[in-house]
Amino acid sequence: MIRKAFITDVTEIQSLVNYYADKGEMLPRALHDLYDNLRDFFVYEENGKINGVCALHITWEDLAEIRSLAVEEKSMGRGIGKRLIEACLQEARDLKIGRVFALTYIPIYFERHGFRQIDKATLPHKIWSDCLNCVKFPNCDEQAVVIEIDKS
Repeated sequence: MIRKAFITDVTEIQSLVNYYADKGEMLPRALHDLYDNLRDFFVYEENGKINGVCALHITWEDLAEIRSLAVEEKSMGRGIGKRLIEACLQEARDLKIGRVFALTYIPIYFERHGFRQIDKATLPHKIWSDCLNCVKFPNCDEQAVVIEIDKS
């Protein structure tokens, strides 16, 4: 089941995200950052265990970012990532947000869900404020993808 994250999920969220961060496949998330942004997160829970996570973070007037999409390895291939993305896109629709982007090492995954690759430089400068604390700044090697949302 997909639901909004609870405060009691934070350590499981961090464990899942940082598992992939340790492999160099996504950026790590500190506990304080997860607590600060808990309302952004959806989780996929099965039998009391978090098997997937994804966040929708509002970045600007008509722009939001999908962040920290992670699915436990043994749960991959079951459509959990797709359903988490769909939950984020539905929330964007509900909030009347017109575009959603992601910075990713796997752009083809997002392209399968309707996103298209764009030049990162076309995104508003405000999104880069979070990048200042990244270990890869200013040499970001993630690809930018975006999807237009029907706000009706």
